[in-house]
Amino acid sequence: MTGIGVRTPGGIGRKEFWDLLTEGRTATRNISFFDASPFRSRVAAEADFDPEAEGFGPREIRRMDRATQFAVACTREAVADSGLDFGGLDPHRVGVSLGSAVAAATSLENEYLVMSDRGREWLVDPDYLSPHMFDYLSPGAMPAEVAWAAGAEGPVTLVSDGCTSGLDAVGYAARLIREGSADVMVAGAADTPITPIVVACFDAIKATTTRNDDPEHASRPFDATRDGFVLAEGAAVFVLEEYESARRRGARIYAEIGGYATRCNAYHMTGLKKDGREMAEAIRVALDEARIDPTRVDYVNAHGSGTRQNDRHETAAFKAALGEHAYAVPVSSIKSMVGHSLGAIGSVEIAACALAIEHDVVPPTANLHQADPECDLDYVPLTAREQRVDTVLTVGSGFGGFQSAMVLRAPEEAQR
Repeated sequence: MTGIGVRTPGGIGRKEFWDLLTEGRTATRNISFFDASPFRSRVAAEADFDPEAEGFGPREIRRMDRATQFAVACTREAVADSGLDFGGLDPHRVGVSLGSAVAAATSLENEYLVMSDRGREWLVDPDYLSPHMFDYLSPGAMPAEVAWAAGAEGPVTLVSDGCTSGLDAVGYAARLIREGSADVMVAGAADTPITPIVVACFDAIKATTTRNDDPEHASRPFDATRDGFVLAEGAAVFVLEEYESARRRGARIYAEIGGYATRCNAYHMTGLKKDGREMAEAIRVALDEARIDPTRVDYVNAHGSGTRQNDRHETAAFKAALGEHAYAVPVSSIKSMVGHSLGAIGSVEIAACALAIEHDVVPPTANLHQADPECDLDYVPLTAREQRVDTVLTVGSGFGGFQSAMVLRAPEEAQR
């Protein structure tokens, strides 16, 4: 990993994002994008994203959905950060792998409101149809825009399997490089789901918090008083290249992707088994692929959504996969600070893991004041922790039963 681009609540760019995490600040607030008063949950983690300040022209802003704008902005940052001359590469050896759970949900909902006169007309009027409606309807528009921005003419794809999309898209990109299908991959994820329809969907299943009077402290992973997750938007994109090639050109290497695995519980759309067996299996396979003993893991980035079911499920998975080391290794959830951006969060968390390796700092779990007795690991409450970080395990859990795990490690020359 030689380039990182990030757009998150409270963090436009790598530095702002990392400062937010290490300071333990939260970016959750009352929803301002629309009137949320009719909803059960009225808090979210919104990004202060200005497309004009990002260099997008009026036509690009009209053509691209907000999530696509996030993805392209992150791509530009990651490409510049990598120092790689994309113009000198064989474009057929450069690919794109992006993840997204709800893709262009923002634009689709806005267009429906226009065509139906804000829902007043049962039959929508096609005369008001945007000429860019296909780009909003087709999730493939997002990786296509990123491919154009990077000049990538190799394998280009979108991974959409819920909240593990951002992890799986990066894992897939790494495999394409390993198997020789690409030399360079632009990989990551973007989601901007803070819309009435998405908020209503999570309201219906009571997955989101009702702590509307205290949005700053609403996201409380592993805390006994938690009552659901905080919806968010965000994106992170990376430049990945073959390790020896990066070393030869003298690139700064943030981290190496050592191993990746994904499993499905084939059990329930939203339910999780208490034993965490499928996540534990994904962790074991990822560690095996990286050829790393569980005791060498220095930090675990948890999915940590802030629901009782998830927090207990992955705590059990860590114990099953890591054994006694689960009680010794620090575990934390950055969702406590930047919320849950659905398909994007896996990539956002990978960015946090790579920066943790670079700076030897473990981000905290904000708002963790009253520990859940059934979650009895070291969740790094409230304050970031300085320590050596060579190897990081990051995990994701998604509706549909998806469970994914990835191992990142410091470049060989930087390890102990």
